[in-house]
Amino acid sequence: MTNRTVFVGTWGQGVGGRLRTALPVEQMGVSGFPGRWVGGTAMVLGPLLMLAGALLRVRVPFFYPDQLAAYQDHPTLMASAYGLFAAGTVLLWPAAAVLAARIGARSAGWGLWGGTLVVFGLFARTFHAGVDHEAFQLARSQGAVAATEAVSAGYGAFHVFATLNLAILAGWIVLALGAWRTRVLGPVRAAALGLTAMLPLGVLKGTTPLSLVALAGLCAGLVPLGLALLREGPRPRRATVLRWVPLTVVALAAMTLIGQVG
Repeated sequence: MTNRTVFVGTWGQGVGGRLRTALPVEQMGVSGFPGRWVGGTAMVLGPLLMLAGALLRVRVPFFYPDQLAAYQDHPTLMASAYGLFAAGTVLLWPAAAVLAARIGARSAGWGLWGGTLVVFGLFARTFHAGVDHEAFQLARSQGAVAATEAVSAGYGAFHVFATLNLAILAGWIVLALGAWRTRVLGPVRAAALGLTAMLPLGVLKGTTPLSLVALAGLCAGLVPLGLALLREGPRPRRATVLRWVPLTVVALAAMTLIGQVG
């Protein structure tokens, strides 16, 4: 019995050791969860994806009847615009988490409340993206007029995520103030990050000049910081990259296929 226990323990440690050698993970350090690689990449990609989505629908009038009509006429364009915007929104949570951890290392309160409010606000935006998708599917199957009537009937109805609408606006202001007060960001880039609070919120909202200003501020605040995070530590070895990249691609492909099953 003793020998078997030792063998199992040794085998388990050996497998774990080989995995850690083949697929090493950098210590999180001051960046906190999910670390500088995920956080830095999200800081670069998240704002750029949201900006790309907003630019794709820039010619369509702002309110939902026009958004639904545009989807009926140009489904690929509108689906791409909203999909990119939603993907960027999801990517902002690791970006906000790492930024909040950096702020929290110098001022716990600013990091806690800025990060918490921003992430809760991102949950609300993701909920809105789900409603957008369902409305577009209704426009595809029953036409833009019927979809508009359905959205009009339910517009303003209470849902639990409505309680987070204020967090969408206030979170970026608190996070930007915290980044400025702790000198994680300089005053100009912190002010640019705070402009994100002006990004319109809600269901089936199009792009306005104010949207582009807010997203340009988000890019100015996060993208340079993300690039700096990716450069500030040691780079992984080429062999490590060649193992992680295919594994990540395969995992994403599998998740996509499984997700389509239901």
